[in-house]
Amino acid sequence: MDHLERVVAGPAHHPVIAVYCAADLVDAAVQADLPGAAVEPLALLERWAEDTRRPWVRAVTLRCRALVAANGEAEALFTGALDLHGPSPATFQRARTELAYGQWLRRTRRRSDARAHLRAARAAFEQLGATPWAERAATELSAAGEASPGEPLPEALRGLTPQERHVVFLAARGSSNREIAAQLFLSPRTVGYHLYRAFPKLGIASRTELADLLRQGEPI
Repeated sequence: MDHLERVVAGPAHHPVIAVYCAADLVDAAVQADLPGAAVEPLALLERWAEDTRRPWVRAVTLRCRALVAANGEAEALFTGALDLHGPSPATFQRARTELAYGQWLRRTRRRSDARAHLRAARAAFEQLGATPWAERAATELSAAGEASPGEPLPEALRGLTPQERHVVFLAARGSSNREIAAQLFLSPRTVGYHLYRAFPKLGIASRTELADLLRQGEPI
């Protein structure tokens, strides 16, 4: 938050940079438990959203309003933000909204609901290569009661992409391609492609063999 405040209000201040940093400053202020520091950047975001009328800017503004809102108001703001982000899962700002909503749901003790949004956030961050954000989503998932996938064969696991790991883990639990697709915001065809790529790396050829790995005490 200190770094962001220096950029927004320090000697190097630039109005355009201040606008683009506003959402990060709101998030940092909330994470630092200093909600008063979110007031000015949130007002800046709201002016920007009103001036531009761009859906993604309005979505980010709603997310930031949700971060500082009372519990009774936050959910409608989060869901409104997700609606404005649109259906594309692999966008950074949508993933951040999924993460923030999942965090809020977990902290209001709706852990099952939280996990769906946190999984979506983690998958999108991994697809985008945003590793620190993916790790943050994974930490929240763990706190929401979801165990991290284990490693059946270390050498094989190193050969899997993050997305392949998620698909294989869900397939091992008995989820169909369509169910996996719904959870990870992929198409069933893409899920099938990830399994097609992952099975040879694991030294198996079918879902039955994948289930056998689990029964043999080789957790995925």
